[in-house]
Amino acid sequence: MQIAKDAVVEFHYTVFEGDTQLESSKDSSPLAYLHGHEGMLPGLENALDGKAADEKFSVELEAKDAYGPRHDNAVQRIPLKHLQGAKVWKPGMTAVVHTDQGQRQVTIIKVGRFNADCDLNHPFAGKDLTFNIEVVSVREATSEELSHGHVHGAGGCGH
Repeated sequence: MQIAKDAVVEFHYTVFEGDTQLESSKDSSPLAYLHGHEGMLPGLENALDGKAADEKFSVELEAKDAYGPRHDNAVQRIPLKHLQGAKVWKPGMTAVVHTDQGQRQVTIIKVGRFNADCDLNHPFAGKDLTFNIEVVSVREATSEELSHGHVHGAGGCGH
């Protein structure tokens, strides 16, 4: 089956900025998403369109097609109790914050007693990236996945 709208796609990725590896899914479960439902970087989703299981390829994305440009004024003071991912925070660490739009990664800039100044840009914002992709599986989405607009794991989605 080829990747097309309403397909559930699982893939592994390794992302590079130039020759520097930034992140990889190779040591964990593959990433799964519902194709054509805005759950993936648009440039990456376009590159995956028409591919099939077991295909391997690379795609280069300019910053505007990946995580967008960096915004120098995207700094916000966030209470420490809302930061997830560690018990003790230090500048340079990445935290997860729950927002009205879902989870968001932030980078700690400065830590105070009760709050942290956080960079709201995605850590890869402003970077031209190369993704090495290995498509693991492609299948038709279930009617429940289509109605919810996202992929469900083996035990369902829990909502």
